[in-house]
Amino acid sequence: MAIGILTSGGDAPGLNAVIRAIVFSGIQLHQLDFLGIRNGWKGLLEEDIFRLERHHIMGISKHGGTILGTSRTNPFEYGGPDRVREVMERHSMDALVAIGGEGTLAAAKRLSDLGIPIVGVPKTVDNDLDATDYTFGFDTAVEIATEAMDRLRTTGDSHDRCMVAEVMGRHVGWIALHSGVAAGAHAILIPEQKLSIEEICEWVTRAHLRGRAPLVAVAEGFLLDTMTDVHSERGLDAFGRPRLGGIGEVLAPLIEERTGIETRATTLGHIQRGGTPTAYDRVLATRLGWGALQMVLEEKWGFMVALQGTDIVDVPFEAALGSLKTVPDARYAEVRALFG
Repeated sequence: MAIGILTSGGDAPGLNAVIRAIVFSGIQLHQLDFLGIRNGWKGLLEEDIFRLERHHIMGISKHGGTILGTSRTNPFEYGGPDRVREVMERHSMDALVAIGGEGTLAAAKRLSDLGIPIVGVPKTVDNDLDATDYTFGFDTAVEIATEAMDRLRTTGDSHDRCMVAEVMGRHVGWIALHSGVAAGAHAILIPEQKLSIEEICEWVTRAHLRGRAPLVAVAEGFLLDTMTDVHSERGLDAFGRPRLGGIGEVLAPLIEERTGIETRATTLGHIQRGGTPTAYDRVLATRLGWGALQMVLEEKWGFMVALQGTDIVDVPFEAALGSLKTVPDARYAEVRALFG
């Protein structure tokens, strides 16, 4: 049996640990063959495929990124299911493991519904996929964002400035929430909660009056109550979603104008995706890889692995794609009591 593996969408710390777990256990325990597909769906459609062997995966769990490369290609815009079947048949590929986020898994579901043997592994640093409690990469992103905010607080204290830290979070505010709480932010702004600039400035002013240099954590998908669309100046990706970024730079001059406090914004951007994954992400990614291999062996096509509680379980693709896992109002209310 030959299994193809691809990583698609944005990279996330822990991808290599997933690949290693699948390949190592598949060779060691089941004498399976593996095919590495470079650069996601793009590599599959262009037949950029190689034999993935044990020496390729030695020691890669601790490395960020993905040894397979990735892209945001939508397979239905470049050949679709007929081309996927053709390539799989030509390379004697019996099954496909697709590791990716919402866009990747949505494409995998459509292909699976058309009879192509696919299983999925959820990946998103935003932690916004439903049906799984956590996704690998999230813990690393929170650690990186927390460290960055700790550093921003020291320079803010030195200059008596308000610092605005923009973190990832297209539709949900999990990274902003967790890192903001960990860093002691005086305001945390997330996509699930529209707020007025007056409320934000009140929190900033209260912190400043107490002798603190205010810190504002904001997710890239946050909207002021006067905004109808997220801030985006970078066009659309291959799946038609706006490329976000820059809300921090929008907020900083508004805060400075209304409070009189010098304000600077920093966008962490891709730094949250890079570097060494945390121990938690390495272990979670490894467990998800083992689970994905088991699904292939059981021919559970159209399913993905998920973490529920402390258990790795199988769920159908549609369970993860029906809705996003957003920050509950009650959870935000708990944190909001700490603002200002």
